[in-house]
Amino acid sequence: MIALGGAIGSGLFLGSAQAIHKAGPSLLLAYALGGMAVFFMARALGELLLYRPVAGSFATYAQEFVGPWAGFVSGWSYWFLWVMVGIAELTAVGVYIRYWFPDLPQWVPVLAMLGVLLAANLRSVKVFGEFEFWFALIKVLAVVALLIFGVAVLGFDAGGLGTHASVSNLWTHGSIFANGTMATLLVFPAALFAFGGIELIGVTAGEAEDPGKTLPRAINGALLRILVFYIGAIVVIMSLVPWDQISPNFSPFVTVFDHFGIPAAAGVINFVVLTAAASACNSGIFSCGRMLHTLANAKEAPAYFATLSDQHVPTRGIIASVVFMLAGVLVNYVAPEQAFIYVMSTVVVIQLWTWSIIIISHLFYRRAVAAGRVAPSPYRMPGAPWSGYLTLAFFALTLVLLAFDDNTRLAVYVAPAWVVAMVIGWQVAKRG
Repeated sequence: MIALGGAIGSGLFLGSAQAIHKAGPSLLLAYALGGMAVFFMARALGELLLYRPVAGSFATYAQEFVGPWAGFVSGWSYWFLWVMVGIAELTAVGVYIRYWFPDLPQWVPVLAMLGVLLAANLRSVKVFGEFEFWFALIKVLAVVALLIFGVAVLGFDAGGLGTHASVSNLWTHGSIFANGTMATLLVFPAALFAFGGIELIGVTAGEAEDPGKTLPRAINGALLRILVFYIGAIVVIMSLVPWDQISPNFSPFVTVFDHFGIPAAAGVINFVVLTAAASACNSGIFSCGRMLHTLANAKEAPAYFATLSDQHVPTRGIIASVVFMLAGVLVNYVAPEQAFIYVMSTVVVIQLWTWSIIIISHLFYRRAVAAGRVAPSPYRMPGAPWSGYLTLAFFALTLVLLAFDDNTRLAVYVAPAWVVAMVIGWQVAKRG
C-alpha cells in the first residue's frame, strides 16, 4: 500500500490533465514506456533488496558498490526529492481548492496546509503508518470508482449518460498522435513523475517480516496495479470526455463528473484528491525529517539534526525541511499557473538520479557476483545487464527532453546547481 499510494498521487490526479492537453491519446504510449523503465528499475532494486535487506535501501547499496560519495549524494538527493514532492503536492492542494474558491489566491491554501501538516508532524507519529495506509486506500478507491463509472457508462450506457462517450474518442478527435510525435516525447517526464514513489518499497525493506516472500510480491504487484490504474484510468477519462475538452487546470477525475452533470460526485472526488495530495505532502515532511536525522547520525549532515524530541520526533529536521518547502508558497505566489509543471520537472531531475543510481549500483553488484565477492540474489532483474543499460538510456533521453520544453527547461538548470552543491557538501563531510 505504501508503494501503491506513493506512486498514485498528483501525477495521476493533476499532472495527467496537463499531459493529456499536451500529447492527447499518445500519452498512453508514454505511460507504457515509462512503466517499462520503472519496472526494470524496481526489479534491479528488488534484486539488491533480496541480496541484503537494509533500512537504508538504495543509499546503502550505492555506498557499498559505487562508493561512499554515491551514498552521500543519494541520501541528500532523496531528501531534496521529497522536499520538492512536498511542494508539488502543496501546489496540487492549491489547485484543488480553487475548484470551490476560484478567486482565492493559490498560495493561501498552500501556506495554510503547510502549517497544518507541520503541526501534525511535530506530534507523536504512533499512528502515522495506519494513517498513510488508509489514505493510500482512499486514493486507490477513487481510481477504482472512476473505472467502474467509466465501464458502466461505456459498456451499459448507465443512466443514459453515454450518448457521446465512446472508446473511439481516442482516435476520432485527430489521430492518436494528434499533436505530433514530439509532443509524445515531451510528456515522458510527466510519465516518470507519475510513477515516482515506487522506490519507497526499498525504504521499508529493513522492517519487512519475510522479505524473501513479501518484497518480490510487493514489487511485481504494485507495478502491475499502477500500470492498470494509470493506463486504465486515462483510457476511461479520454473515452468519456474527448481529450481536447479536458482542462489542464483541474483534475481530470473531477472534469469527468462535471462533464456528466454530477457536481456532487465531482465535489466528492475533488475532496478525495485534495486529501490524497495532503497525505503525500505529509509523507514528504515525515521522510525529510527522518532522512536528515539519518544523515546526521552518519556524520553526513550537521549534528544539530541528530537530536530527537521527547516524543522521539526529529523536530529540527522537520522544521528545516518545512522551511525549504516554503519556497513552494513563493512559487505559487509568483507563477500559480506554471507552479506545478515547474516543480514536477525539478522532481523528475532528482528522481532520475535516484533511479539511475539504483541501476548503476545493480550493475556493480552483478560484477561483484560474477567475481565471487558477494552472494547472488534469489530475485533477479530480467535481461541484465542490457536491460539496465537500456533503462539508463531512457532516463538520459528523458533528461534531455526536459530542455526542449519552455515549461520544464528550468529543471535542467537545477541539475548542475545541485551537482555543485553535492560536490561541496561531500568535501565538507569528508573533512568532518
